Amino acid sequence: MNQKNHGRGAEDLRHWCGLTLPPLLTLGIVVAGWQMLVDLLGLQPYILPGPAHVSEAIATNLDSLIRAVSLTAQAAIAGFLLSFVAGFFIAVLFSQSAWVERSLYPYAIFLQTVPIVAVAPLIVMWIGHGLGGIIAVSFIISLFPIIANTTAGLTSISPPLDDLFALHDASRWQRLWKLQVPHAVPDMLTGARISCGLSVIGAIVGEFFTGYGTTDFGLGYLIIQTNAMTKTPYLFACVLFSTGLGLLFFGVVSTLNRLILRRWAAAR
Repeated sequence: MNQKNHGRGAEDLRHWCGLTLPPLLTLGIVVAGWQMLVDLLGLQPYILPGPAHVSEAIATNLDSLIRAVSLTAQAAIAGFLLSFVAGFFIAVLFSQSAWVERSLYPYAIFLQTVPIVAVAPLIVMWIGHGLGGIIAVSFIISLFPIIANTTAGLTSISPPLDDLFALHDASRWQRLWKLQVPHAVPDMLTGARISCGLSVIGAIVGEFFTGYGTTDFGLGYLIIQTNAMTKTPYLFACVLFSTGLGLLFFGVVSTLNRLILRRWAAAR
């Protein structure tokens, strides 16, 4: 047993090294090339700051950046969780009635195709400024992948399994919870991986149009503010923290997906 656990641990270590080392190597090359470009062209920091200027801006404004990341993360987490729960139940509804799916699915596509920048001001006007409006924007922009992927998983049952449940006179409820939902787990998790990144984008876009008050600002508001004041190194710092927050979300959800799918495969 210990040897088996050791083998699995070594396999996990190789897996994570394979995932993390290439991106870190690429990051090092990009940063070095970035600094060389700035030095070679003699660019001013307000046009294109070098990594040293961005690092200085991060160190100077670290408290504000951490506070902004915290606020944006709260809105993104809430929007993602709401979209996951709502998307699951909407997909269940679609899977139980082809007529309902044909009637409502085009309107679900609307959530993916409508320019969120165009409707975000309306959402903020209807719901109000502050955290509620930002969560609403994050929720809307991250909802469709959950609906689409979960619906696909719930409705793509193989005919032999359908026949098996029909042979045993399974009720609609039994078929849903014992066949369709377990079958849809991988698709549901794929939708979650897509939506977690979109929830961060939605939170930042929501912050473009609203704020948390006169003293608290999320990453979206800081991006607008630093761009208007031509504080380019600080703007780059905000963009890097926004990217880092999205990567963190994706990494956490991907890790949970891997753990859940491992247990799901073992259960099958």
